[in-house]
Amino acid sequence: MNDTAAAVYRKQGLGARSGWGRKPALVVVDFVNGFNDPDVLGGGNIPDAIAATVTLLAAARRAKLPVAFTRIVYAPGADSVFCMKIPALASLHEENPQSHVVPQLAVRPEDAVIRKTQPSAFFGTDLAGWLIRRGVDTVLVAGSTTSGCVRATVVDAMSFNFRPVVVADCVGDRALAPHDASLFDIGQKYGEVQSLAEVLATLDTLEAPCH
Repeated sequence: MNDTAAAVYRKQGLGARSGWGRKPALVVVDFVNGFNDPDVLGGGNIPDAIAATVTLLAAARRAKLPVAFTRIVYAPGADSVFCMKIPALASLHEENPQSHVVPQLAVRPEDAVIRKTQPSAFFGTDLAGWLIRRGVDTVLVAGSTTSGCVRATVVDAMSFNFRPVVVADCVGDRALAPHDASLFDIGQKYGEVQSLAEVLATLDTLEAPCH
């Protein structure tokens, strides 16, 4: 961002802190095999983000956070503008291995697996209700892509009055320019953007009361 644009943001007071609340959960957005494959829907820094999320997920489990994973799942022949824009999405059927969560992030029986057909993990799903029933007020977000489904999920999380915290090392995109721009935009208008190290340090302070 150039100095003139940055000055506009500062003048208008953007970038205030929303911080963490009292009860976080982890939402892992679309870290599925197809988004980990540059020949399908992946590329860029997504593999690195998945590797970092292994560490984040382990910390979330130690702190006993609720954990939800999302998958894009279409019925055969589904009619979707999203698929018109990205035709490869239409192949992500329930049984297609490309639509399954990557094996590095082993899903447990107690985790929620949210099937979605639109960018936001909240649109047309019970994710908000699932979080509310668990008393959650803060949503840690990992996943892909930063400029697409992650950003849409963060905007909707804020719209439901959850406090979004994007774990910067744990989100990825097939291209770095939209990734970087989206992290800036999220941090200015919708939630917090924190490093994995910062998030792990905060989770460490939550571990004792959660056990």
